[in-house]
Amino acid sequence: MSTESANPRYRNERSHKAILDAALKLCREQGFAKTSVDAIAKEAGVGKQTIYRWWPSKAAVLVEAIDRQSAPSPDFPDTGDVLADLRDQMVIVARYFQAAQSSTYREVIGAAQSDPATAQVVLNTLVRPRVEGCRNRLEQARRQGQIRADVVLDDVIELIYAPLYYRLLLGTRPTTPEQVEVILNLAFDGLRPR
Repeated sequence: MSTESANPRYRNERSHKAILDAALKLCREQGFAKTSVDAIAKEAGVGKQTIYRWWPSKAAVLVEAIDRQSAPSPDFPDTGDVLADLRDQMVIVARYFQAAQSSTYREVIGAAQSDPATAQVVLNTLVRPRVEGCRNRLEQARRQGQIRADVVLDDVIELIYAPLYYRLLLGTRPTTPEQVEVILNLAFDGLRPR
């Protein structure tokens, strides 16, 4: 039996897409707290039981919607120049954070602070695949001698992406592609082999 026939979600892709679209629309219009599974079902033209058959919560619906329709891909370029590759990927993230659609991601991250189930789905679906892509690219750069051999790659990932998230979540200043250049210049002065 194929995965498609075993998973009822794939038997009705139109309803699946309608649910994801409805969840994003409602969250953008009224925020995460006011968005309910009932409202998503009504907006999508499906029964509430359909949503609960495919997802355990509204957060899970929204995280999949963000992942499939909005968030930057976890795939990392590999041109042989790690600085250029990081710049390209981080500019995509910065532009996404500038867009109105990132408000849903910000809302879900906020909800994750007080809901362990939401935090887990955010980590598993949105964060970990992207961190793994970055870690793999940095590991390749380390093997090629483009970054120091003694750095902890997860620390590097946090170092370069945290400023983008800081601006997204706290609104201190706009997240911009120009910010990426500043971050990478500051980071790579310490990352280059001596």
